[in-house]
Amino acid sequence: MAMKRTDLEKNKFLKAANRLRTAATPERFAEAATALPDRREQRRLDQAAGLVPFAVKLDGDLVRTLQTLAAERGTGLNELVGELLTRALETP
Repeated sequence: MAMKRTDLEKNKFLKAANRLRTAATPERFAEAATALPDRREQRRLDQAAGLVPFAVKLDGDLVRTLQTLAAERGTGLNELVGELLTRALETP
């Protein structure tokens, strides 16, 4: 079955776009991408460390305060929230 002219043009465009995308990727981006684990690997590492995903909904002002505090301490938001919750639960 013959393809329509529009389909042929679309395929040519997709091939050209794919060639540009693969050719324009500098090595430095490829190195950074391989340095980080993918989602599946990160999930496996988190599970091995005993970490469990825990989603909560918080007020926007509280989140901004937590983000600012984490940036000041130079830690991640996960570590900060874990530390604060542990301290709050230890205090009677």
